[in-house]
This record gives sequence, structure tokens and C-alpha cells, in this order.
Amino acid sequence: MYVGERYEDRHLFTELAVSVSAAFEGSEDIADSRAMSRDFLHALQRVHGLPVSERAMGAVQLVVSELVTNARKYAPGPCLLTLELREGCVDVTVWDSSTAVPLLMAPDPERVGQHGLEIVTALCRGFEVHREPVGKRVKVTLVLADDPGGDPAGRQTL
Repeated sequence: MYVGERYEDRHLFTELAVSVSAAFEGSEDIADSRAMSRDFLHALQRVHGLPVSERAMGAVQLVVSELVTNARKYAPGPCLLTLELREGCVDVTVWDSSTAVPLLMAPDPERVGQHGLEIVTALCRGFEVHREPVGKRVKVTLVLADDPGGDPAGRQTL
């Protein structure tokens, strides 16, 4: 994906790789990033026969939307989204040009807005931030299949 080229104009999934990447530059691209993640997960099911629960389908799209929105809101220039299949999980990585590390705020039901990172960390198995020579990468890992007993993937009930 090249900056300025619309996601729907690409045929990224004709031969599925275990990872895909795209650059996004405008706020209208947030919907395209969600569509890319949905198409990637559907292709994992269709081509590779991998289980992707409805919960995981929604969670990955929500995480992608939150991370790309933050990158577009707080960093100048384009951001790069990469989705990668790894050991029954999908790694969602977003690079942007800002070196500012996102801060996870304490839960506060009185606060209006700024709950995105809370949501992301609640849904994921792993969350990492790495500073790069230019900018940073935020990497989130989500499990694709729920537990056969019905527990949300990667989590156990107490």
C-alpha cells in the first residue's frame, strides 16, 4: 500500500501471506484500516482454515481503529499498519513519526474521552511500545480463537 492510494483499490489478499502492511495518511483511512484487518482475518479463515472467533474479529478491528486513530491524531505524517499471524495470534503493529510514548491512564468513569488505550490493553494478550530512530512502534498481540469452554481467548475466569 502506498500513501495516498485507497485500501479498496488494492488486491492484497489474492495470495495470502502471513502478514500485510499498509500506510495511511488521512483520517478517512481509519475505516480502510479496519477493513484491511477484517479482510486479513477473513482470509486467514478462508485460505488457511484458521479459527477466528467473532470476539477476535471485533477486537482486532477495534484495536486497529484505536491505534491508527491515535497515530493520526498525535503524530504528523503517515502511519504504517502491519498485521502478522503468529502462533494462533495476530500482531497488530502501528508505526508513527512521534517519539512520545502513549500513556495508559488510570480508569476514570468521570473522564470524557481518552479511554482508547484502556480498551486496547483490556483486549490484548500483549502490549509493547518501542522507540525507533524515527518515531515509535506500538505492538499489540491478540488471540484469534476463543477457549472451547467459551472463555474469551487468552483470559481465564476466576
